[in-house]
Amino acid sequence: MAAVASTVVSPLAQAGATGSRRKPNIIFILADDMGYGDTSVYGQKKFKTPHIDRLAAEGVRFTQAYAGAPVCAPSRSVLMTGLNTGHTRVRDNFALAGGKVGFKGKEEIRRASLTDADHTVAEFLAQNSYDTALLGKWHLDGYDPAAIPTRHGFQTFKGWLTQTGSTQGYYAAQRYHNTDLVDVPENAGGKQGRYGTTIVTEDAVDYIAGHADKPFFLYVAYDAPHSPYLAPDFGSYVNEPWDDDEKTYASMIEHLDNGVGAILDAVKSSGLDQDTVIFFASDNGPRSEPTPQQTKVVNFFDSNGILHGYKRDVYEGGIRDPFIACWPGHIPAGSVSDVPIFFADFMPTALALAGAPSRPGDGVNLKPFLLDPRLKGKDRFLYWEFYEPSFEQAVRWGQWKAVRHGRKGPLELYNLSRDPSETINVAAQHPEIVDRIERYIKETHTPSPEYPDPV
Repeated sequence: MAAVASTVVSPLAQAGATGSRRKPNIIFILADDMGYGDTSVYGQKKFKTPHIDRLAAEGVRFTQAYAGAPVCAPSRSVLMTGLNTGHTRVRDNFALAGGKVGFKGKEEIRRASLTDADHTVAEFLAQNSYDTALLGKWHLDGYDPAAIPTRHGFQTFKGWLTQTGSTQGYYAAQRYHNTDLVDVPENAGGKQGRYGTTIVTEDAVDYIAGHADKPFFLYVAYDAPHSPYLAPDFGSYVNEPWDDDEKTYASMIEHLDNGVGAILDAVKSSGLDQDTVIFFASDNGPRSEPTPQQTKVVNFFDSNGILHGYKRDVYEGGIRDPFIACWPGHIPAGSVSDVPIFFADFMPTALALAGAPSRPGDGVNLKPFLLDPRLKGKDRFLYWEFYEPSFEQAVRWGQWKAVRHGRKGPLELYNLSRDPSETINVAAQHPEIVDRIERYIKETHTPSPEYPDPV
């Protein structure tokens, strides 16, 4: 192992000695339905996440970071395209029109998907000499065979697709390797031999070890802790006086956290730690479905912290995220930033890190805030819209948070600096703020073929 590491470190050391720097590798690790309070560095008390904590200890932790949407597909669409849900193609897990119709089990579903008119951060990085890979969950293909990762900038894809049922679940019988379906023999016939979280981690470690000589963008999209609650064992929590669901949920996050640790170790052992920016986030708030079982589990662990709402809510509990960035030697270790950020910021940030041309979008370049977390940004608008089960909108502007239920519902207004739990609607006391946010919403929301406005 030491001999392998030395062959990798030597050319990097030579590059440093001549004053040149390679473009940094970019790794984005995404959890699925992990709440703001589901890591110990963000306040979790009942289970531990030492490797995610290590990421924060070596980098910057954002306290006011937001996902792209309160559910999986649109959140990932914002992350990949740099466009908020008033502009991006996929604005819900389902579509109102357009898209393609398929089946989820026996249920007929209409889904949107990325098209050739949509462009991703992976595509732009690939155009700028980056190797690009997605490992795990894509969720932007809907039922369109053309909307696969390898058609949208990813040169390597190992994982599962919405349109292929045999690739789904923690013990899937098949996986995609680029466009090829590959059997997982250990999971054939309903067996539970290879756990999905572990497979994604192993693929990530192998990818890092094999790509030490060229800058890469690696998107590691875990399924955990999305329902169903399923793990190989109860892990470190086998003897806790908890119900089995709680033990399983904690174990799922433990496997995810161990995966983060393995990725950190792989980067370091390859001699790439000072040349690799690692991001960690969740795609939305906790509780995959609003069932009594899942509500009980996330309430037991206080997965939302003090925040109001769950997944599918545009309140803070549905969209506020754990968000960490680490780049040894560049980002001050153990720093904290309270600058409001959201997923649309990832594209301009990644392009800036790569020295690539900027692209139009709804985000801002966070590189200055990574290098100096003490910086305070100017107040700007962050926007969300959502369609399940009915239309909702939300806006963050400085200390203010606005929420609307329905197309014509009144705006609720919350002062997050005083009321982070969104308990007191102060819209009546601040009509000028409400009016400004209303004007911004009208400027920002655009109808689309998949999400047309009612006639």
